[in-house]
Amino acid sequence: MGELKDTEVYEDELIDYEEDDEKAPDSAKPAAESGKKGYVGIHSSGFRDFLLKPELLRAIVDSGFEHPSEVQHECIPQAILGMDVICQAKSGMGKTAVFVLSTLQQIDPLPGQVAALVLCHTRELAYQICHEFERFSTYLPEIKVAVFYGGVNIKVHKDLLKNECPHIVVGTPGRILALTRDKDLGLKNVRHFILDECDKMLESLDMRRDVQEIFKLTPHEKQVMMFSATLSKEIRPVCKKFMQDPMEIYVDDEAKLTLHGLVQHYIKLQESEKNRKLNDLLDALDFNQVVIFVKSVSRAAELNKLLVECNFPSICIHSGMSQEERLKRYKGFKEGRQRILVATDLVGRGIDIERVNIVINYDMPDSADTYLHRVGRAGRFGTKGLAITFVSSTADSEVLNQVQSRFEVDIKELPEQIDTSTYMPN
Repeated sequence: MGELKDTEVYEDELIDYEEDDEKAPDSAKPAAESGKKGYVGIHSSGFRDFLLKPELLRAIVDSGFEHPSEVQHECIPQAILGMDVICQAKSGMGKTAVFVLSTLQQIDPLPGQVAALVLCHTRELAYQICHEFERFSTYLPEIKVAVFYGGVNIKVHKDLLKNECPHIVVGTPGRILALTRDKDLGLKNVRHFILDECDKMLESLDMRRDVQEIFKLTPHEKQVMMFSATLSKEIRPVCKKFMQDPMEIYVDDEAKLTLHGLVQHYIKLQESEKNRKLNDLLDALDFNQVVIFVKSVSRAAELNKLLVECNFPSICIHSGMSQEERLKRYKGFKEGRQRILVATDLVGRGIDIERVNIVINYDMPDSADTYLHRVGRAGRFGTKGLAITFVSSTADSEVLNQVQSRFEVDIKELPEQIDTSTYMPN
């Protein structure tokens, strides 16, 4: 189980929804700061009010969470009663903790039986979700969790399922489907079926087909929960086909999707001026950790090389490297061993790194949705953060205009001087 994760690195049997791939889960962030601006405001009753198991409350306290976020307040009471849930809420608001806590609350671990199945579209996300289950089940030692994704020898997974069958399985559809087809993973006792970043899972017809095939192997009577920060009106009916009378939580007002403490600016410049400007920004800004997004694998590798040559503590993550290397770098960055990460959209979604307080779009994302997910890496759970976007073409300007009109946010040009207190956590 635990060891599995570091060595495992998987080539999903399917497609490795990489570049286009985005990261998925966001865990609850310490909500101490989130009392600001009404986020917790009226909901500042504690997790205790949900009548969770004492073992879960202890783990929540250990993690430093003081108050449930708005989405946790809305979802957890219904989710722990076994209701189907479809939830769209902004990045960084603790959606992962909703399904982790409600599943752990309900689960009755029986030897050799998989009781909960969580599917997501990338390996990093699967790894992160598994980690959240382990963190919150610290005081429930009888509950076993394991993560399965492609790229690791499938025999490792088959042996694990045979010798130490987990109660909670987290994985990507390709590997999960392969294990069920070979009869190594039995799903007939699954009581909780969860999709994270469900829009990414269901918009791709290949992945949707795999999810449906896995779904059919689970019992008719079960709880189904789906989560994402972006759920188009077109994909909602598709989600509901998997559910029975779900509780629906949508942030229909897209203006509410932008993050509360996030300061957003743009800089107009020529493509040839980007490197010099980036250097200047990294010298001038105060940051804990920063993520710099680029549009391709080759640009990620080149920009990272340039930053290292300029003595910046930088690493890069993209789909051109082995899964093992990706996971190693992701863990190193998450643990704070490097302060600058250059990345493609592989880490644009849901990936949760508490110390990141600045995101720089070196290359403009291709859509307003991708912009929202990228900048959501900073300013998580209502804390302060700064997003700076380089605009170097007409197409870039068009995407920026879409972001402003759709999310009703006024993104101004970066001033000469920016007040550190507006984006550095107190």
